[in-house]
Amino acid sequence: MRTASTHQPSTERDQHRQPADRGTPPEPLRGLRDVPWQDIRDSTGPATAVPLLLNRIAWGNPQTAAAAVGELRDRICQYGFVVEQATAATVPFLWELVQLPQVTCRPQLLRLLAGIAGACQWERTASAYPKLLNHPENPVAWERAARRAVRERAGLLRRLPLDDTELGRATAELSRQLER
Repeated sequence: MRTASTHQPSTERDQHRQPADRGTPPEPLRGLRDVPWQDIRDSTGPATAVPLLLNRIAWGNPQTAAAAVGELRDRICQYGFVVEQATAATVPFLWELVQLPQVTCRPQLLRLLAGIAGACQWERTASAYPKLLNHPENPVAWERAARRAVRERAGLLRRLPLDDTELGRATAELSRQLER
């Protein structure tokens, strides 16, 4: 013989919930799950490792974060100037991480953003080989989108120091790159 549940119906439970603390800042990198990483490519194939690397940068100790920046650079901006399809989608998260004081590798992230902002390898190649513009993947479009993504958030540089620290020097380096 079955007995009735002694639990409250869901509508009654919802009435007793505590409201969320609206003064708490949003969780870093929350938007990662909104990007179809499996459908875009980095230098190794589907960009499914990019969210993991960004999380290691955000939450890892200094050694873990630095290693993650290096691997991320290899995946989205090889050699410091060759961007990939996943680069533009990654840039907003790089800007987000640069704004977080607890992130230990912010200067390296700023240098990665500077490399992306100055990337024009595909455009140079396309000027010599115009057929590249007809390629289905169109890496020239990736490069332009990545540079645009960096420039769209350039106003965030005002929140960073321009002093003689490593972070200040990296900020100045990115600022100079964006002025070109």
